[in-house]
Amino acid sequence: MPRPAILKFDRGTLVLHPPPKGKAWIEFATWDDRIERFRIPANQYRLLVETLQAEGTPFTDEAKGFAPIALGNKLDRQPYPHQQEALDAWVQAGRRGVVVLPTAAGKTYLAQMAMQATPRSTLITVPTLDLMHQWYAQLLETFPDVEVGLLGGGSRDRTPILVATYDSAAINAESLGNRYGLLICDECHHLPSDFNRVIAEYAIAPYRLGLTATPDRADGRHADLDALLGQVVYARTAEDLAGHALAEHDIVQIKVKLTDEERDRYDHLMQVRNAFLEQARIRLGSVQGWQRFVMASAQSQAGRRAMLAHRESRAIALGTEANCGRSPN
Repeated sequence: MPRPAILKFDRGTLVLHPPPKGKAWIEFATWDDRIERFRIPANQYRLLVETLQAEGTPFTDEAKGFAPIALGNKLDRQPYPHQQEALDAWVQAGRRGVVVLPTAAGKTYLAQMAMQATPRSTLITVPTLDLMHQWYAQLLETFPDVEVGLLGGGSRDRTPILVATYDSAAINAESLGNRYGLLICDECHHLPSDFNRVIAEYAIAPYRLGLTATPDRADGRHADLDALLGQVVYARTAEDLAGHALAEHDIVQIKVKLTDEERDRYDHLMQVRNAFLEQARIRLGSVQGWQRFVMASAQSQAGRRAMLAHRESRAIALGTEANCGRSPN
């Protein structure tokens, strides 16, 4: 009797060996001559497992590194109707998909509801350190019985609930990929970039929730969210919620620019960064390039200056005086 196939996680991919009987699973697989095994993209984990089970194919799952967790219920208020509707739509869609809600509509509370409804080890990605610490504080209060950790800003935890910046999650995607059963991406329009998308592509998480107020991207890559997280399962605008969950309001688009001083500083910082990258022959168009940049920044003063210049340039772009709403003296 042939031994059952073993499914393993290997640095952002799945390896299935020996090849099981059945035909449906093969459509996910690519033969790797280097190891003489079939590889499957990690984000196909759920569909692969369901396919093997549907065919009655025996296999041993050694890929799954996540587990159920006990979340004490401290969700102490009644959700707004739109939050309950969004949760129900997400659950109905198989606990995969994107929810589009305006700012201040309670996306973080919705995520906590999703965690309560899907109690698995959870990775939450956010675009900034400030948001990371906001999420962390709220999760500590809501789920005091489960260890919550941080990945980013010098923290490198490995906890059942982990809040990470997109940058840190992408850099560590190969090691994080099988540890979490639920992936929540806040401001998920950041996910489809060349650098960030590996967070979802290298993850086996069968359950995925994207949250955003502005899903569309200028480069059109918002369409990639369908494959990375799932389709939009629920959407409401600020106008839909005005007078109920949100106050009556007007939306006015105000475009802002860097001040002359900020532009000069930004250009200087980019020159410092790019000069180092050119000298070190590092390209930032891939995860490997970013990993090389991170490693190089720890190996020399020039690398450190280049990384600090990169971070300061981003801070200027995101926190220009006009964006911060400063009034002239």
